[in-house]
Amino acid sequence: MERAKSILNASLLWRWLMSLCRWLGEQWRGSAVVRWFLHPAGWGPALSEHSVFYRLWSWLREGLCRLYRAMKLERLFDGSVFGSTWFWCMMPVVLSPLMSTMAVLGMAAVGCCSLLLALVRSRERQLAWTPINRYVILYAAVYMAGTAFSVNLHSSLKPGLLTVGFILFSVVLCNAVENRSQLDALLTAMVLAAAVVSAYGILQYVFRWGYQSAAWVDSDMFSGIEFRVPSTLDNPNMLGQYLILAVPIGGAKLLSAKDWTSRGFYLVCCALMCLCMILTFSRGAWLGLLFAGAVFFILLNPRLMLLIPPALVLLWFVLPETVTARFASIGNLADASTAYRVHIWMGTVAMLKDYWLCGIGPGAEAFNTVYPAYSLNGIDAPHSHNLFLQITCDAGVAALTVFLILLFVYFRMMCVSLSREKDWTSRLHQAAFIGGAAGFLVQAMTDYSFYNYRVLFLFWAFLSLGALCARRSGLPEGRLLTL
Repeated sequence: MERAKSILNASLLWRWLMSLCRWLGEQWRGSAVVRWFLHPAGWGPALSEHSVFYRLWSWLREGLCRLYRAMKLERLFDGSVFGSTWFWCMMPVVLSPLMSTMAVLGMAAVGCCSLLLALVRSRERQLAWTPINRYVILYAAVYMAGTAFSVNLHSSLKPGLLTVGFILFSVVLCNAVENRSQLDALLTAMVLAAAVVSAYGILQYVFRWGYQSAAWVDSDMFSGIEFRVPSTLDNPNMLGQYLILAVPIGGAKLLSAKDWTSRGFYLVCCALMCLCMILTFSRGAWLGLLFAGAVFFILLNPRLMLLIPPALVLLWFVLPETVTARFASIGNLADASTAYRVHIWMGTVAMLKDYWLCGIGPGAEAFNTVYPAYSLNGIDAPHSHNLFLQITCDAGVAALTVFLILLFVYFRMMCVSLSREKDWTSRLHQAAFIGGAAGFLVQAMTDYSFYNYRVLFLFWAFLSLGALCARRSGLPEGRLLTL
């Protein structure tokens, strides 16, 4: 390593590039926009006592505390396993890719009840409040309003309520984790679960297990692709979305590992996830993961940006021809899948010119109540194949506006924390949660990421865990279970 550094430092080109990078970095950090972005005003660690949310919660909590004491429930719940809020909120997050949607909902409900029990039992315990929480709650409210104004209320009610419930669980999760040990253990369990899902996907590819749809690949253009891995997410694109969130966490764990046993464990997990990602043959997911990785490393050391071009060239020669040909076809309208999406986007935009205010309501049935009148070439579709278009379809332009503000606040919160963080492990996790969210949104432009409710649940949980990592250094060391 020292020999390589001395060779580079002796190169005039390398020293010129380093000088250019340092100058650009100084200009970037000194710009008024960056200073404004990294120094937000009015962000406090807790919910303001003067806010409407705080007053409503105080009244509700006081009433529940009186009811709890009046019914003498302390003897029933003293030492109960239901008092372990972290455990019950961890379970649905970790196991969601392995369970059914309704099982995830049931476990999330248990986690919510456990947190409520903890808040009623202990008056000293306060609600944790992050900058994104108010926008999460506002987005859930707007989405619920969009459900109420659906063109097919009967069919939209279930997906609308399920979506709102999963969105609001992110606020519960943020309050369930009380210390650093719990947060780190939860992230480790998520990486292990993703490795299990990936290993199963690889076995699917080897033994050709599971369902394959003819719509998943253009057999004329990609005759070499005979099987795309869906694993436990039922669809290779949804599996790709899940892995975009999981791989950066695994990468952060690998780089922050303290011993060779841990490094070996996380290296195997990351290798399984990356191999499974390749076998999805999802171009949008590949693009999203590459973007997530680039963001992750550039945030840690901006000079690594210089390695991106040679790394892409190396990948082009190392990866199999089926993979490079598939990736090179991005944007090729001769591909049936690409042409299909473009026609759906055009039809959806035409539809939203008439339904932009309140949308048409969530769910495939509501979408197909209106969309056929605007579809091009008679193309049928369950959704718009674009997250941002579909949010507008579900709940109108107000929902899209709140969602975009929420994303802005999330990335700002994470970047502010990263710019001030001194702890290397915390910086790794913060960069991972910035990169993962950014990569997820890149693929979201080519698919409706929330079509699978478990992926929807994981995305909102991911934002909540990102908010926890933003203040990881400030969390007490703690222990895993607190009853």
